[in-house]
Amino acid sequence: MTEAAIQVQDLHFSYGRTEALRGISFEVAPGEILGFLGPNGAGKSTTIKILTGQLPVKTGRAQVLGIDVTADDPQVQSQIGVCFEEKNLYEALSGRENLRFFARLFGIRDLDADALLRQVGLAERARDPVAKYSKGMRQRLMMARALVNRPKVLFLDEPTDGLDPVSSRAIRTLIKEEAGSGAAVLLTTHDMFEADELSDRVAFLNEGRIHAIDTPENLKLQHGRRAVKVRMRESDGVREQSVPLDAADAGEQLGAALRSPGLMTIHTEEATLESIFIEITGRSLEG
Repeated sequence: MTEAAIQVQDLHFSYGRTEALRGISFEVAPGEILGFLGPNGAGKSTTIKILTGQLPVKTGRAQVLGIDVTADDPQVQSQIGVCFEEKNLYEALSGRENLRFFARLFGIRDLDADALLRQVGLAERARDPVAKYSKGMRQRLMMARALVNRPKVLFLDEPTDGLDPVSSRAIRTLIKEEAGSGAAVLLTTHDMFEADELSDRVAFLNEGRIHAIDTPENLKLQHGRRAVKVRMRESDGVREQSVPLDAADAGEQLGAALRSPGLMTIHTEEATLESIFIEITGRSLEG
């Protein structure tokens, strides 16, 4: 059995009297993307900061690559990649120079910076100073920088928040490629679509607690309806019909719909991650 790349057990953390984490436990396997799904203030960023050594472990246990995060082990630090919302790039340097500078911090002298820039669609802007980059370009450069050391574990904190669709798609593709190459990915997001598209499993985090953790498919099956919605064009307008798949005459109803010249659309009815989150926690993902 493959050992988990990230292991968290009964983790607590407080900012003064405010409890940010209230005993969360989870694991992330190599090659797995775990989506931390929750609204702002749920505890997502706090979790990543603890796992990357930016905040201390007060109660509980957290390990990355089998080593306790409190050890501040250089071996672990050399094998993780981090991408935060906050951009801490050197604006006077070019994209290429930023990557090469960061690589030297890891002792890497033979970095192919242009190959990384091609991965994130910035090859043509490699020589431009970062000061001239748009928000989306800077975020893509942050992703490229997180991959400089070929990390075994990636911590991504809202990596596509506020980006245009093209930049978001490029980053999501890159995340999938890294997981496909064996990296464990902990992805925090309040974007239901992103979590659904990328995550092998999702954890519903709210007010410092994990309320559910499972695959998106299992959560939808548990909380959704086995039904098909049919939209038909009729003489007096458009009619929608929901056909329960467990109904005794479901086959007959669907067959009649498929034979009808007025059939417009037919698709399954399933719960969204956002609707499930609201059902379980009583709170929206926004805010």
